[in-house]
Amino acid sequence: MRKIVILDGNPLDQDGLSWEPLQALGSVAYFSNTPEHKIIDRCQEAHIVITNKVPFFESTIAQCPKLEHIAVTATGVNMVDLAFAKSKGITVSNVPAYGPAAVAQHSVALLLALTNRVGPLGDFTKSNGWAKHSHFAYWDQAITGLEGKTIGLYGYGEIAKRVSKIAHAFGMEVLVVRSSNQAPEIGRLVELEVLIRQSDIISLHAPLNSQNEGLFNQEAFRKMKKSAYLINTARGPLINENDLYIALKNREIAGAGLDVLCQEPPEENHPLYQLENCIITPHMAWAAVEARQNLMHILFANIKGFCEGKPQNIVN
Repeated sequence: MRKIVILDGNPLDQDGLSWEPLQALGSVAYFSNTPEHKIIDRCQEAHIVITNKVPFFESTIAQCPKLEHIAVTATGVNMVDLAFAKSKGITVSNVPAYGPAAVAQHSVALLLALTNRVGPLGDFTKSNGWAKHSHFAYWDQAITGLEGKTIGLYGYGEIAKRVSKIAHAFGMEVLVVRSSNQAPEIGRLVELEVLIRQSDIISLHAPLNSQNEGLFNQEAFRKMKKSAYLINTARGPLINENDLYIALKNREIAGAGLDVLCQEPPEENHPLYQLENCIITPHMAWAAVEARQNLMHILFANIKGFCEGKPQNIVN
């Protein structure tokens, strides 16, 4: 019987989602989270490992002699050394397109929270700021309309495609930077330089790799419009956070909406917390119940397929 080890089941399994279907495929060891110093101890006898953020690089894989398959409970697989795993005959699977609607929804929610100043205006009203004025409407800073504005999408997978449709419904122009030269369904394909300079909103939807890590940095921010907003629901390290802090503090760009950071969870009192023009949510764009249910369904199918000699969603 295969041994299946779940290294970081939480928060995927909140709200009553169950790992029970795996029990038909092997003996299951469950851990809500696994610190780095306990990975080897928990995985030495494992045939299948399930991980979301627990890293599996060469030094770890080399110490897991029985390992046959690494099942990643996400689309991105930058926490696994794919090449080394393949050299050891270990397959790696991911979960593609389990929640594009949920992440697109959150991307737009961050954008609207910034452009419509939902948080500050709500707080102003609840603190009796509106009640103290004689006019039927009051604001200290106008909200920003999206019709006629340009949104630049860096990356063009299923999430970005959904964002482009929402943006189109708002009457926005859509610019796209993607890895292929294929024309997007909505909008037009441009070079990165054009996207950075012309976009009123830049929304990040690309997987992280060695070529784009820190791509959105001081140089990029200085090319962006001062009125531009940056949205990131992809991977934190696409952005140089120190450079972003300076750009936001100095109003080189108007604001940022982030669901991901370079370190997760972040340190207490992160510098970006100080900025009123930066909204940060705790990496939960993916976490709608419906999206997690779909993720679990695909994950179970991946592992079942591997056990039956019919692997699917293999990425190495």
